[in-house]
Amino acid sequence: MSRTTVIISGGGTGGHLYPALVVGQKMKQLQPDLRLVYVGSSRPVERKIMAGQVSDFLTLPVEGLKGLGWKKIRGLALLPLAFIKSLWILLKFRPALVIGVGGFSSGPIVLLAALLKKPTVILEQNALPGFTNRLLSRFVDMVVISFESSAACFGKKAVLLGNPVREEFYHLPPKKREENLTILIFGGSQGSKFLNDGLIASLELLQPIKDRIFIYHQTGEKDLGRVSNAYKERGFTQVVAGAYFSPMADYFARADLVICRAGATTCAELIAATKPAILVPFAGAADNHQEYNARELEKAGGAEVILEKDFTPELLAKKIEHYLIHKEELDRMEENLKPLRREKVAEKIANLCLQKLKPSGRRSQW
Repeated sequence: MSRTTVIISGGGTGGHLYPALVVGQKMKQLQPDLRLVYVGSSRPVERKIMAGQVSDFLTLPVEGLKGLGWKKIRGLALLPLAFIKSLWILLKFRPALVIGVGGFSSGPIVLLAALLKKPTVILEQNALPGFTNRLLSRFVDMVVISFESSAACFGKKAVLLGNPVREEFYHLPPKKREENLTILIFGGSQGSKFLNDGLIASLELLQPIKDRIFIYHQTGEKDLGRVSNAYKERGFTQVVAGAYFSPMADYFARADLVICRAGATTCAELIAATKPAILVPFAGAADNHQEYNARELEKAGGAEVILEKDFTPELLAKKIEHYLIHKEELDRMEENLKPLRREKVAEKIANLCLQKLKPSGRRSQW
Protein backbone atom coordinates (compact mmCIF):
# COMPACT_ATOMS: atom_id res chain seq x y z
CA MET A 1 0.00 0.00 0.00
CA SER A 2 1.38 3.40 -0.97
CA ARG A 3 2.02 5.97 1.74
CA THR A 4 -0.38 8.84 2.25
CA THR A 5 1.15 12.04 0.86
CA VAL A 6 0.51 15.61 1.95
CA ILE A 7 1.84 18.59 -0.01
CA ILE A 8 2.66 21.76 1.92
CA SER A 9 3.19 24.73 -0.37
CA GLY A 10 4.15 28.36 0.02
CA GLY A 11 7.05 30.55 0.94
CA GLY A 12 9.33 33.28 -0.24
CA THR A 13 10.41 34.24 3.28
CA GLY A 14 11.06 32.51 6.59
CA GLY A 15 7.75 33.90 7.79
CA HIS A 16 5.91 31.43 5.56
CA LEU A 17 8.38 28.57 5.71
CA TYR A 18 8.71 28.16 9.47
CA PRO A 19 4.96 27.60 9.98
CA ALA A 20 5.07 25.06 7.15
CA LEU A 21 7.90 23.18 8.83
CA VAL A 22 6.29 23.32 12.28
CA VAL A 23 2.95 21.98 11.05
CA GLY A 24 4.66 19.33 8.93
CA GLN A 25 6.77 18.11 11.83
CA LYS A 26 3.74 17.88 14.10
CA MET A 27 1.77 15.95 11.48
CA LYS A 28 4.65 13.48 11.19
CA GLN A 29 4.71 13.05 14.96
CA LEU A 30 1.01 12.26 14.97
CA GLN A 31 1.13 10.05 11.86
CA PRO A 32 4.72 8.80 11.32
CA ASP A 33 4.00 6.98 8.06
CA LEU A 34 2.91 10.21 6.37
CA ARG A 35 4.95 11.44 3.41
CA LEU A 36 5.40 15.20 3.29
CA VAL A 37 6.33 17.03 0.09
CA TYR A 38 7.16 20.73 0.37
CA VAL A 39 6.72 23.02 -2.63
CA GLY A 40 8.09 26.57 -2.76
CA SER A 41 9.95 29.06 -4.87
CA SER A 42 13.59 28.90 -5.89
CA ARG A 43 14.61 31.99 -3.90
CA PRO A 44 18.00 31.51 -2.23
CA VAL A 45 16.64 32.22 1.26
CA GLU A 46 14.04 29.51 0.77
CA ARG A 47 16.56 26.93 -0.38
CA LYS A 48 18.82 27.82 2.56
CA ILE A 49 16.08 27.37 5.15
CA MET A 50 14.79 24.13 3.66
CA ALA A 51 18.21 22.54 3.01
CA GLY A 52 18.79 19.78 5.51
CA GLN A 53 15.31 20.25 7.05
CA VAL A 54 13.25 18.15 4.64
CA SER A 55 13.91 15.37 2.17
CA ASP A 56 11.29 16.37 -0.43
CA PHE A 57 11.45 20.03 -1.46
CA LEU A 58 10.40 21.05 -4.96
CA THR A 59 10.40 24.51 -6.50
CA LEU A 60 8.04 26.27 -8.87
CA PRO A 61 9.03 28.88 -11.49
CA VAL A 62 6.91 31.56 -9.86
CA GLU A 63 7.26 35.16 -8.72
CA GLY A 64 4.94 37.71 -7.12
CA LEU A 65 2.29 39.50 -9.16
CA LYS A 66 2.14 42.66 -7.10
CA GLY A 67 4.14 45.64 -8.25
CA LEU A 68 4.56 47.47 -11.51
CA GLY A 69 6.45 47.25 -14.78
CA TRP A 70 8.71 44.36 -15.70
CA LYS A 71 8.39 42.68 -12.31
CA LYS A 72 4.67 42.15 -12.78
CA ILE A 73 5.08 41.20 -16.46
CA ARG A 74 7.69 38.58 -15.51
CA GLY A 75 5.43 37.20 -12.79
CA LEU A 76 2.54 36.85 -15.23
CA ALA A 77 4.77 35.26 -17.87
CA LEU A 78 5.92 32.58 -15.41
CA LEU A 79 2.42 31.61 -14.32
CA PRO A 80 1.72 29.08 -17.13
CA LEU A 81 4.97 27.27 -16.34
CA ALA A 82 4.10 27.27 -12.64
CA PHE A 83 0.70 25.72 -13.33
CA ILE A 84 2.20 23.09 -15.63
CA LYS A 85 4.76 22.05 -13.02
CA SER A 86 2.10 22.14 -10.29
CA LEU A 87 -0.06 19.75 -12.30
CA TRP A 88 2.95 17.47 -12.81
CA ILE A 89 3.62 17.46 -9.05
CA LEU A 90 -0.02 16.66 -8.25
CA LEU A 91 -0.12 13.81 -10.75
CA LYS A 92 3.24 12.44 -9.60
CA PHE A 93 2.56 12.46 -5.85
CA ARG A 94 -1.26 12.17 -5.82
CA PRO A 95 -1.62 13.92 -2.46
CA ALA A 96 -4.48 13.23 -0.08
CA LEU A 97 -4.28 16.85 1.09
CA VAL A 98 -2.68 20.11 -0.06
CA ILE A 99 -1.87 22.79 2.51
CA GLY A 100 -1.02 26.36 1.51
CA VAL A 101 0.96 28.49 3.96
CA GLY A 102 0.80 31.78 2.05
CA GLY A 103 3.10 33.53 -0.37
CA PHE A 104 2.89 33.57 -4.14
CA SER A 105 4.37 30.07 -4.54
CA SER A 106 1.31 28.52 -2.86
CA GLY A 107 -1.12 29.87 -5.45
CA PRO A 108 -0.84 27.58 -8.49
CA ILE A 109 -0.67 24.22 -6.74
CA VAL A 110 -3.35 24.93 -4.12
CA LEU A 111 -5.72 26.32 -6.76
CA LEU A 112 -5.22 23.32 -9.04
CA ALA A 113 -5.71 20.89 -6.14
CA ALA A 114 -8.97 22.62 -5.19
CA LEU A 115 -10.21 22.53 -8.79
CA LEU A 116 -9.38 18.81 -8.89
CA LYS A 117 -11.60 18.38 -5.79
CA LYS A 118 -8.74 17.43 -3.49
CA PRO A 119 -8.98 18.48 0.18
CA THR A 120 -7.28 21.85 0.70
CA VAL A 121 -6.43 23.98 3.73
CA ILE A 122 -4.64 27.33 3.79
CA LEU A 123 -2.93 29.10 6.71
CA GLU A 124 -3.17 32.88 6.99
CA GLN A 125 -0.59 34.25 9.42
CA ASN A 126 -1.22 37.98 8.98
CA ALA A 127 -3.84 40.25 10.53
CA LEU A 128 -4.48 41.60 7.03
CA PRO A 129 -4.77 38.56 4.71
CA GLY A 130 -2.42 38.41 1.74
CA PHE A 131 -3.41 38.60 -1.91
CA THR A 132 -2.77 34.91 -2.64
CA ASN A 133 -4.82 33.65 0.29
CA ARG A 134 -7.66 36.07 -0.40
CA LEU A 135 -7.85 34.64 -3.91
CA LEU A 136 -7.51 31.00 -2.83
CA SER A 137 -10.11 31.28 -0.08
CA ARG A 138 -12.89 31.13 -2.66
CA PHE A 139 -11.84 27.64 -3.66
CA VAL A 140 -10.34 25.89 -0.61
CA ASP A 141 -12.16 23.97 2.14
CA MET A 142 -10.82 25.80 5.18
CA VAL A 143 -8.71 28.79 6.25
CA VAL A 144 -6.77 28.72 9.53
CA ILE A 145 -6.34 32.28 10.80
CA SER A 146 -4.03 33.78 13.42
CA PHE A 147 -5.91 36.98 14.35
CA GLU A 148 -9.61 37.34 15.03
CA SER A 149 -9.60 40.55 13.00
CA SER A 150 -9.02 38.63 9.75
CA ALA A 151 -12.04 36.33 10.15
CA ALA A 152 -14.33 38.66 8.20
CA CYS A 153 -12.26 38.11 5.05
CA PHE A 154 -12.98 34.37 4.99
CA GLY A 155 -16.47 33.95 6.40
CA LYS A 156 -17.54 30.48 7.53
CA LYS A 157 -14.32 28.93 6.22
CA ALA A 158 -12.23 30.68 8.89
CA VAL A 159 -10.97 28.73 11.90
CA LEU A 160 -9.12 30.76 14.56
CA LEU A 161 -6.23 28.63 15.84
CA GLY A 162 -3.21 30.95 15.72
CA ASN A 163 0.13 30.97 13.94
CA PRO A 164 2.26 27.85 14.52
CA VAL A 165 5.76 28.68 15.72
CA ARG A 166 8.61 26.53 16.91
CA GLU A 167 7.80 24.83 20.20
CA GLU A 168 10.79 26.23 22.07
CA PHE A 169 9.30 29.76 22.03
CA TYR A 170 6.54 28.55 24.36
CA HIS A 171 8.94 27.29 27.01
CA LEU A 172 11.33 30.16 27.65
CA PRO A 173 12.07 30.85 31.32
CA PRO A 174 10.99 34.26 32.66
CA LYS A 175 13.69 36.88 32.08
CA LYS A 176 15.23 37.96 35.37
CA ARG A 177 15.64 41.73 35.29
CA GLU A 178 19.15 42.98 36.02
CA GLU A 179 20.77 46.41 36.22
CA ASN A 180 21.68 46.26 32.53
CA LEU A 181 19.15 46.15 29.69
CA THR A 182 19.62 43.33 27.18
CA ILE A 183 18.31 44.09 23.71
CA LEU A 184 17.80 41.78 20.73
CA ILE A 185 17.73 43.50 17.33
CA PHE A 186 16.86 41.69 14.12
CA GLY A 187 15.08 42.28 10.85
CA GLY A 188 13.96 38.83 9.78
CA SER A 189 15.97 36.02 8.25
CA GLN A 190 17.72 38.38 5.80
CA GLY A 191 18.29 41.30 8.16
CA SER A 192 17.03 44.86 7.76
CA LYS A 193 19.20 47.65 6.35
CA PHE A 194 16.73 50.19 7.72
CA LEU A 195 17.06 48.89 11.28
CA ASN A 196 20.82 48.50 10.92
CA ASP A 197 21.19 52.09 9.71
CA GLY A 198 18.92 53.39 12.46
CA LEU A 199 20.85 51.62 15.19
CA ILE A 200 24.20 52.84 13.88
CA ALA A 201 22.88 56.41 13.76
CA SER A 202 21.69 56.15 17.37
CA LEU A 203 25.04 54.94 18.82
CA GLU A 204 26.39 58.42 19.52
CA LEU A 205 23.22 59.24 21.43
CA LEU A 206 23.54 56.01 23.42
CA GLN A 207 27.12 56.75 24.52
CA PRO A 208 26.11 57.82 28.07
CA ILE A 209 24.47 54.43 28.74
CA LYS A 210 26.60 52.12 26.59
CA ASP A 211 27.99 50.32 29.66
CA ARG A 212 24.45 49.60 30.88
CA ILE A 213 23.09 47.92 27.75
CA PHE A 214 23.96 44.59 26.16
CA ILE A 215 23.04 44.12 22.51
CA TYR A 216 22.50 41.02 20.38
CA HIS A 217 22.20 42.20 16.78
CA GLN A 218 21.31 39.94 13.85
CA THR A 219 22.42 42.00 10.86
CA GLY A 220 21.99 39.78 7.82
CA GLU A 221 24.93 38.69 5.65
CA LYS A 222 25.43 41.94 3.76
CA ASP A 223 25.65 44.27 6.76
CA LEU A 224 27.59 42.24 9.31
CA GLY A 225 30.98 43.89 8.72
CA ARG A 226 29.59 47.41 8.54
CA VAL A 227 27.51 47.09 11.70
CA SER A 228 30.25 45.32 13.67
CA ASN A 229 32.74 48.05 12.77
CA ALA A 230 30.30 50.77 13.81
CA TYR A 231 30.00 49.26 17.29
CA LYS A 232 33.78 48.92 17.63
CA GLU A 233 34.53 52.44 16.40
CA ARG A 234 32.17 53.91 18.99
CA GLY A 235 33.46 51.83 21.88
CA PHE A 236 30.48 49.49 22.35
CA THR A 237 32.01 46.33 23.80
CA GLN A 238 28.89 44.60 25.16
CA VAL A 239 27.67 43.55 21.72
CA VAL A 240 27.25 40.25 19.89
CA ALA A 241 26.66 40.84 16.18
CA GLY A 242 25.96 38.01 13.77
CA ALA A 243 24.65 37.53 10.26
CA TYR A 244 22.09 34.97 11.46
CA PHE A 245 21.19 33.73 14.94
CA SER A 246 20.14 30.14 15.56
CA PRO A 247 18.35 28.89 17.51
CA MET A 248 16.55 32.22 17.75
CA ALA A 249 14.60 31.18 20.83
CA ASP A 250 17.86 31.22 22.83
CA TYR A 251 18.35 34.89 21.98
CA PHE A 252 14.74 35.69 22.84
CA ALA A 253 15.35 34.14 26.25
CA ARG A 254 18.31 36.45 26.93
CA ALA A 255 16.53 39.64 25.88
CA ASP A 256 14.59 42.11 28.01
CA LEU A 257 13.45 43.95 24.90
CA VAL A 258 13.26 43.08 21.20
CA ILE A 259 13.57 45.66 18.41
CA CYS A 260 12.42 44.16 15.13
CA ARG A 261 10.13 44.18 12.12
CA ALA A 262 6.52 42.97 12.35
CA GLY A 263 6.29 39.97 10.07
CA ALA A 264 3.59 37.47 11.01
CA THR A 265 5.95 34.81 12.33
CA THR A 266 8.01 37.35 14.27
CA CYS A 267 4.83 38.63 15.96
CA ALA A 268 3.70 35.08 16.70
CA GLU A 269 7.08 34.30 18.27
CA LEU A 270 6.88 37.45 20.41
CA ILE A 271 3.43 36.39 21.59
CA ALA A 272 4.47 32.79 22.30
CA ALA A 273 7.53 34.00 24.23
CA THR A 274 5.60 36.93 25.81
CA LYS A 275 8.51 39.18 24.89
CA PRO A 276 8.14 43.01 24.92
CA ALA A 277 9.07 44.69 21.66
CA ILE A 278 9.52 47.89 19.74
CA LEU A 279 8.10 47.05 16.32
CA VAL A 280 9.16 48.91 13.19
CA PRO A 281 6.92 47.59 10.38
CA PHE A 282 8.50 47.27 6.94
CA ALA A 283 6.93 50.11 4.95
CA GLY A 284 7.31 48.20 1.67
CA ALA A 285 5.35 45.15 2.83
CA ALA A 286 2.46 44.17 0.57
CA ASP A 287 -0.71 46.06 1.52
CA ASN A 288 1.19 47.42 4.54
CA HIS A 289 0.34 44.16 6.31
CA GLN A 290 3.19 44.45 8.82
CA GLU A 291 1.63 47.53 10.39
CA TYR A 292 -1.63 45.63 10.85
CA ASN A 293 0.27 42.85 12.62
CA ALA A 294 2.13 45.33 14.82
CA ARG A 295 -1.05 47.15 15.79
CA GLU A 296 -2.53 43.91 17.15
CA LEU A 297 0.32 43.64 19.67
CA GLU A 298 0.22 47.36 20.39
CA LYS A 299 -3.54 47.21 21.03
CA ALA A 300 -2.94 44.48 23.60
CA GLY A 301 -0.29 46.61 25.33
CA GLY A 302 2.54 44.22 24.54
CA ALA A 303 4.56 46.34 22.11
CA GLU A 304 5.27 49.84 20.88
CA VAL A 305 5.03 50.66 17.18
CA ILE A 306 7.28 53.12 15.36
CA LEU A 307 6.49 53.56 11.69
CA GLU A 308 9.40 54.13 9.31
CA LYS A 309 8.16 57.63 8.53
CA ASP A 310 8.31 58.50 12.24
CA PHE A 311 11.55 56.71 13.02
CA THR A 312 14.56 58.79 14.06
CA PRO A 313 17.81 57.85 15.85
CA GLU A 314 16.80 60.25 18.62
CA LEU A 315 13.49 58.45 19.14
CA LEU A 316 15.13 55.03 19.20
CA ALA A 317 17.76 56.14 21.73
CA LYS A 318 15.05 57.74 23.86
CA LYS A 319 13.01 54.52 23.91
CA ILE A 320 16.03 52.39 24.84
CA GLU A 321 16.94 54.73 27.69
CA HIS A 322 13.33 54.76 28.87
CA TYR A 323 13.14 50.98 29.18
CA LEU A 324 16.56 50.85 30.84
CA ILE A 325 15.14 53.02 33.61
CA HIS A 326 11.57 51.66 33.64
CA LYS A 327 11.92 47.88 33.50
CA GLU A 328 8.62 47.50 35.34
CA GLU A 329 6.95 48.50 32.08
CA LEU A 330 8.57 45.50 30.39
CA ASP A 331 7.01 43.25 33.03
CA ARG A 332 3.63 44.81 32.31
CA MET A 333 4.04 44.30 28.56
CA GLU A 334 4.84 40.63 29.13
CA GLU A 335 1.63 40.21 31.12
CA ASN A 336 -0.35 42.00 28.42
CA LEU A 337 0.83 39.55 25.78
CA LYS A 338 -0.34 36.47 27.67
CA PRO A 339 -4.02 36.74 26.63
CA LEU A 340 -2.90 36.61 22.98
CA ARG A 341 -1.10 33.28 23.46
CA ARG A 342 -2.76 30.23 21.96
CA GLU A 343 -1.49 26.93 23.28
CA LYS A 344 -0.67 23.87 21.16
CA VAL A 345 -1.32 25.73 17.92
CA ALA A 346 0.72 23.39 15.72
CA GLU A 347 -0.91 20.32 17.27
CA LYS A 348 -4.41 21.71 16.72
CA ILE A 349 -3.66 22.61 13.09
CA ALA A 350 -2.02 19.23 12.47
CA ASN A 351 -5.03 17.39 13.90
CA LEU A 352 -7.38 19.48 11.79
CA CYS A 353 -5.35 18.66 8.68
CA LEU A 354 -5.19 14.97 9.51
CA GLN A 355 -8.98 14.95 9.82
CA LYS A 356 -9.11 16.06 6.19
CA LEU A 357 -7.31 12.87 5.22
CA LYS A 358 -10.29 10.76 6.16
CA PRO A 359 -12.46 9.59 3.24
CA SER A 360 -15.10 12.10 2.19
CA GLY A 361 -17.39 12.70 -0.71
CA ARG A 362 -15.29 15.63 -1.90
CA ARG A 363 -12.16 13.60 -2.63
CA SER A 364 -11.63 12.87 -6.31
CA GLN A 365 -10.12 9.72 -7.74
CA TRP A 366 -6.82 10.06 -9.54
